Amino acid sequence: MDENTAFAVWITGLPASGKSVISAALVKQLKAREIEVAVLESDALRKEFSTHPTYDAEDRDHFYGVIAFIGKILTDHGLAVIFDATANRRVYRKRAREQIGRFLEIYVDSPLEVCMERDPKGIYRTALAGKSENVPGLQVEYEAPENPEIVIHGDRESPELGATRIITALEDRGWIRGH
Repeated sequence: MDENTAFAVWITGLPASGKSVISAALVKQLKAREIEVAVLESDALRKEFSTHPTYDAEDRDHFYGVIAFIGKILTDHGLAVIFDATANRRVYRKRAREQIGRFLEIYVDSPLEVCMERDPKGIYRTALAGKSENVPGLQVEYEAPENPEIVIHGDRESPELGATRIITALEDRGWIRGH
């Protein structure tokens, strides 16, 4: 891939909304087109950047600034990037959009109740047990995008359909070629 086809897709939504499964489906569809992609998954990156993340406002501001910068470096070097990250405040995603020329914001809209039922990592159970205090949508605000390029209903649409909708948006912009 050359620098003229690099882009970034930020997949945001509440914890357990379906971001990671949509991201995985998108990676599969991009690789089928021989497009190399880097996934910046927030949980994996946090483990590398911090041994004891606090998830407070200062920690989140710093963390999302760092991953936006990493995304910029990768796209500047011609790589497609998927951000698989809640980024509960609009300013975090806006910072990445301002740094990266070709940028799509994808909102995975799933009701909090559905996310709490899924809870594969136990985030909500931990919060409800009083063992954490910074869970977006429950204890801290999650600011949904005001004008995302795509809204995927994580409780009603399959990850594959969501990924296909993202692929179509990338094709429509001329950032990738149609099949």
